[in-house]
Amino acid sequence: MSSPPLTLTINGDAREFSLPVDTPLIYVLRNDCGLNGPKFGCGLGECGACAVLLDGRPVRSCATPLAAVAKREVTTLEGLSRNGQPHPVQQAFIDMQAAQCGYCLNGMIIATVGLLARNPDPTEAEIRTALRRHLCRCGTHMEILAAVRLARARLDAPETAETEAS
Repeated sequence: MSSPPLTLTINGDAREFSLPVDTPLIYVLRNDCGLNGPKFGCGLGECGACAVLLDGRPVRSCATPLAAVAKREVTTLEGLSRNGQPHPVQQAFIDMQAAQCGYCLNGMIIATVGLLARNPDPTEAEIRTALRRHLCRCGTHMEILAAVRLARARLDAPETAETEAS
């Protein structure tokens, strides 16, 4: 049974959905919107693969019902790029080769964008804290941390970023 239509703004586009209000956001993003950035991992909000930004703050889309996002801004991995160019965090992850299987990458990038938006100069401990609940099974932790440091440096002072990431 469907509920009255809910309006969601996803990557800047307002869309209406007539679905049960307890439908997990990830189902709408992947099945109804065709957005494959958020991955279905655990389904319990534990692994972070399904992370999206909700009004600029990272949330787990598998554990977030539609009712919680109505009339709010949802940004997925696909919504980070501008004018066909990757977001600086996405580019840093590419440049540092911070992926192996890539399954955790969505959550790691979303968490990093959220962190740098609220704290443009996080310490190493703050970076690790922001990423600690995003599971990576492939062992690219060092590359991921280097990518976050590179993104932080590029967003802070783009001309000196390359030397500060190491």
